[in-house]
Amino acid sequence: MTSHNHKIALELSISEKQVKATVDLLDEGATVPFISRYRKEATGSLDEVQVAAIRDRVQQLRDLDKRREAILKSLTELGKLTPELEKAVNAAESMTLLEDIYLPYRPKRKTRASAAREKGLQPLADIILSQNKIDLDAEAHKYLSEEKGVASLEEALAGARDILAEEMCENAEVRTQVRTLFVEKGTFQSKVIEGKEEAGIKYRDYFDWNEPLKNAPSHRVLAMRRGEKEEILYLDVQPPEEEAINVLQKKFLKGYNTCADQVKLAIGDGYKRLLKPSMETEVRLITKKKADEDAIKVFAENARQLLLGAPLGQKRVMAIDPGFRTGCKVVCLDEQGKLLDYTAIFPHTGAGGLAESEKTVKHLCDKFNIEAIAIGNGTAGRETETFVRGLNMPGVAVVMVNESGASIYSASEVAREEFPDKDITVRGAVSIGRRLMDPLAELVKIDPKSIGVGQYQHDVDQTKLQTSLDDTVISCVNAVGVELNTASKQILAYVSGLGPQLAQNIVDYRNTNGAFKKRSELRKVARLGDKAFEQAAGFLRIHNAKNPLDASAVHPERYELVEQMAKDAGCTVEQLMKDGQSRKLIQLQKYVSAEIGLPTLNDIMTELAKPGRDPREQFEAFSFTDGVNKIEDLKIGMKLPGIVTNITAFGAFVDIGVHQDGLVHLSQITNRFIKDPNEVLKVSQQVKVTVTDVDINRKRIALSMKESESPKQTAKQQQQAVKPVQKQRERQPEPETDMAAKLNALKHKFK
Repeated sequence: MTSHNHKIALELSISEKQVKATVDLLDEGATVPFISRYRKEATGSLDEVQVAAIRDRVQQLRDLDKRREAILKSLTELGKLTPELEKAVNAAESMTLLEDIYLPYRPKRKTRASAAREKGLQPLADIILSQNKIDLDAEAHKYLSEEKGVASLEEALAGARDILAEEMCENAEVRTQVRTLFVEKGTFQSKVIEGKEEAGIKYRDYFDWNEPLKNAPSHRVLAMRRGEKEEILYLDVQPPEEEAINVLQKKFLKGYNTCADQVKLAIGDGYKRLLKPSMETEVRLITKKKADEDAIKVFAENARQLLLGAPLGQKRVMAIDPGFRTGCKVVCLDEQGKLLDYTAIFPHTGAGGLAESEKTVKHLCDKFNIEAIAIGNGTAGRETETFVRGLNMPGVAVVMVNESGASIYSASEVAREEFPDKDITVRGAVSIGRRLMDPLAELVKIDPKSIGVGQYQHDVDQTKLQTSLDDTVISCVNAVGVELNTASKQILAYVSGLGPQLAQNIVDYRNTNGAFKKRSELRKVARLGDKAFEQAAGFLRIHNAKNPLDASAVHPERYELVEQMAKDAGCTVEQLMKDGQSRKLIQLQKYVSAEIGLPTLNDIMTELAKPGRDPREQFEAFSFTDGVNKIEDLKIGMKLPGIVTNITAFGAFVDIGVHQDGLVHLSQITNRFIKDPNEVLKVSQQVKVTVTDVDINRKRIALSMKESESPKQTAKQQQQAVKPVQKQRERQPEPETDMAAKLNALKHKFK
């Protein structure tokens, strides 16, 4: 383990002591948020990203150790373990190299080489490989045997070559060199399957595509693989074949004689029959793994930004799930998101429906003192927004809300449990309203893959994706904190140290005994022991509690310390929290001890100044441009307000209110060069964009955020400026129309 800690410390450029302390805490059951927030003295103030990186890397190394032990055991049982082989196995620093070393000895199904060995041709293969000048025909004649099925010299030589081909292609050094060649110099080649041109129009950019493996970005790799899976594209990996064969020849070819000729034949056969297919498979896995990691990282960061979106807060909200023929479902919610009333209106189906709809909305707003109206951004969303704004209700904010995933929530077990007697349209409208009030509290009820902030989420490794998203949600929930007496079991489940069962137990206790009056009461919850309390308590809030610290992020284990500070300042804890002058009297150095250092003390003072502070930004109202409701309304040169809905490696998608997000390519985000859209943008950010291209048939909208270098720029110059954007964008597959499928860092990735 010491060597593991040392290796990780070098990789992350931190001290071995920090790694050891973090690993010890993780092994004791501490969570990433808890360690980074409440154990800064032990870890040297490592943040969540670093703690998660240590967690993931130590697990990788432990998995490597388990596989190493299994291989050594297998080699021992096979009687193949030599001191040299044992040394090589123990020195292997990656799973790939470990498997390469084990490959020649690993039990396998019958091969041409194993069949040749059964015929007694191994000695002949060894003689040929030595490449000494001998009478090869005479030597091969010794191995002819009707009993063993070797009837001719050619059969003997062919069998020996089969043995050599397998041995050479399973050589660990050769495999490492050839693998590197494939990765560094190989290319992807994509072609359309004949007759699939029309069906695969969204893959048009890949009908005849060639690109170096090492340069292929994740979105193109995943797009080509999806086209292959859908049987639209042929996807092939083309290696530098001559160089790869040359690696084998340099390693094994020693001279110019009859034996060397046989070795050369074995090399050619082995490469084409064994090594090349094996390397192609490996390279596909390598590039897929890298593409997955990149896509998951983007997905997770987008999810984080959406989850941490600015909340409207505790306001009385009317939510409308818009529709044309079936009408709009309307719900009214109180400040805590409780359903007060629901109905349906039909503002888009005739004058009578319009008048009645106006009357209904105004009546409900007056009856329930509605402060804001949330309108889903799906079908009929813009039309419904226009209708509501036309009612001229001063003091009532009208907000378009991204409804991605609302339909999934409305049909879920969670929604059925919460509203067993309501249909899915009512549940969906409730979800839209609650998203406006508190995006985090509502979105945790939905599978993160369905909230519309990623790309190719169904194509990547689902286990790794889920792990990354779980990390992201846990991080967001614990960064914001959770109100213990009103939180749903879904959001409680993400609190450090809890989980679904303890979350349910907390809700059950709350339902039976009423609201929690203090944090220490958590210890009465069934199965919530000391460890869970330690991990969770600091992230749970009880507003209006008798002890004001219960509404803060100060951990209960430090209450006594804060009480001592207040005593030393000659005031109560409550006064210490309210009075900045009292806090100035505190000399932190006085409270430093073996367990408590300045990092924790500084955190405590920050928290006392703003107890339970919500780290999310303040809510800002937003509205789209009037009269621009559909893609046909767009004209090149239009300047429009928009909301960033999704960020990818190649740009950002922006909702401009026409039911089809536009793409701001990476090159069009800013006048300066950037490598990553996240340098400038985040999900839910309000932006100003210019329409640069509209393709109605393909439902593609190109946008730019660049500021004009000169106000006198001509139309021709503008058109020329757009062309590179179009060319770049043509390399992207058709954006997915289903927002739930359009979905993506906490986790540090290691090569």
